[in-house]
Amino acid sequence: MLIDFAMYGALGVVLGALGGLFGIGGALIAIPVLGMWFGLDQQMAQGTALVMSVPNVYLALYRYHQRNKIELRQALPLVLMSFCFAWLGAMLAVGVDAGLIRWGFIGFLLAITFYNVFKLYGSARQPVNGSRFGWPAYGALGVLAGTTGGLFGVGGAVVAAPVLTSVFGTSQVVAQGLSLALAAPSTTVTLLTYAAHGEVNWLMGLPMAVGGLLSISWGVKVAYAMPERLLRGLYCCFLLLCAVLLAVKA
Repeated sequence: MLIDFAMYGALGVVLGALGGLFGIGGALIAIPVLGMWFGLDQQMAQGTALVMSVPNVYLALYRYHQRNKIELRQALPLVLMSFCFAWLGAMLAVGVDAGLIRWGFIGFLLAITFYNVFKLYGSARQPVNGSRFGWPAYGALGVLAGTTGGLFGVGGAVVAAPVLTSVFGTSQVVAQGLSLALAAPSTTVTLLTYAAHGEVNWLMGLPMAVGGLLSISWGVKVAYAMPERLLRGLYCCFLLLCAVLLAVKA
């Protein structure tokens, strides 16, 4: 039992650092790892990953806000709409075949990866401190990110970050901070929905959460010290790795 706790805690340390670096709470890489190495089906892997992700997201959000104040007028519509629609996505996920959810998640990750690569090597647009759009656009993004976050158990940050940088015109670190603000309430309601349907392994998830909390601040610190283009490139590689791991498991 103690060995298992230490193993899951060490896994949480690694995933927490990655979550802080990329502003996603760690669930994105935890899901294929839990499925591939520990034999959890897709819904159980998503629910268990959320146990680690929820506290990690809140701590990472605090760290990002310390370094670059998150604008309430931008974050609030994201938070409200993602919170409402995350529940709908989670309710759909727990009732769908695990294999279908897995392949849908793979396609989702590949689409986001290719979109990020296109924007990375396409014509660059100068990042801005504010935004090119007002609160209705942030609300619409919250609907999209909340639904996909609830469906795939990743809090919606993986959708919001590339859209914020390429369409709304924010820098990568600002986008990751706003994405964490969006993900915080939506991951909470998604975890509660998965737990209510018995799709959470708490004995695995809790030590992972402890490990993640120990390392996520380090990941945030590295993200702010890293050149913008390098951070975006690593983010693309990270998404592709997650998709490949899921495809191998499938």
